[in-house]
Amino acid sequence: MNKESVDLKAEIRRMCQEKNAIILGHYYTDGVIQDIADFIGDSLALAQKAAKTDADIIVMCGVHFMGETCKVLCPEKKVLVPDMAAGCSLADSCPADEFAKFVGEHPDHTVISYVNTTAAVKAVTDIVVTSSNARQIVESLPKDEKIIFGPDRNLGSYINSITGRNMLLWDGACHVHNRFSVEKILELKQQYPGAKVLVHPECKGAVAKLGDVVGSTAALLKYAVTQPENEFIVATESGILHEMQKKCPQKTFIPAPPDDSTCGCNECSFMKLNTLEKLYECLKNETPEIIVDEAIAKEAVKPIQRMLDISAKLGL
Repeated sequence: MNKESVDLKAEIRRMCQEKNAIILGHYYTDGVIQDIADFIGDSLALAQKAAKTDADIIVMCGVHFMGETCKVLCPEKKVLVPDMAAGCSLADSCPADEFAKFVGEHPDHTVISYVNTTAAVKAVTDIVVTSSNARQIVESLPKDEKIIFGPDRNLGSYINSITGRNMLLWDGACHVHNRFSVEKILELKQQYPGAKVLVHPECKGAVAKLGDVVGSTAALLKYAVTQPENEFIVATESGILHEMQKKCPQKTFIPAPPDDSTCGCNECSFMKLNTLEKLYECLKNETPEIIVDEAIAKEAVKPIQRMLDISAKLGL
């Protein structure tokens, strides 16, 4: 069959039904991927969905660590990703061997790792968190508990600032969120004086201070949908604007620009590797498949499950 003559969307849906497959999509993927996914969400919601699905095949349209998380939670299921090259700059900033050495140098610390990490990093972690639940999980621990937080220094600094904690931070960052510009957001504020500024906590502290709302992609989306304001400056990966505009077609969403004037917007090139054509081939051939070493998976599932258990207890 000539792929050019195929209705890719129809074929993808047909194969999902035939193979009992579910497509999970992150808010940062292209709109065409979000529209065809069975479920879209942020990292927490995707992990929760993966843990509960009765599908035989999970296709994770996001980045590599998200596929690993699905496989660790569902070892008996086949987990596919449209492009194995869809990595994560934040996960890459925290090599597992270096992080394990860092953890070993602070044996009296509880280790909290952001979900944007490899399975090997999760395997030396006590609790995994996402930007949706990091504050609540940190606050659920005793105030005098010594904590290592990795790998995102910006998110860790933000959590320290709002909880009064003094967590020991790993020096990592997301290349997208780390490049938002205070000056350019202030310029946008002059252009749109009534606009609310929505900021993801992976951004630098100076950018977060400009935010009327600081929160996960899901939290920023919820605010935009439920609040009466009509203009929003959005400082996170621009893929979320698709869902924001879809839910609020009458509102205006302005993507905050990066500090690099040669780049017009803040996009994650890894997320954009997920395309309709690759999704079609992925389902058709059932490859690339995520494989996680059994010994690593056995340890990595513990902090993920602890996150899900604490989140459920806290009603998150």
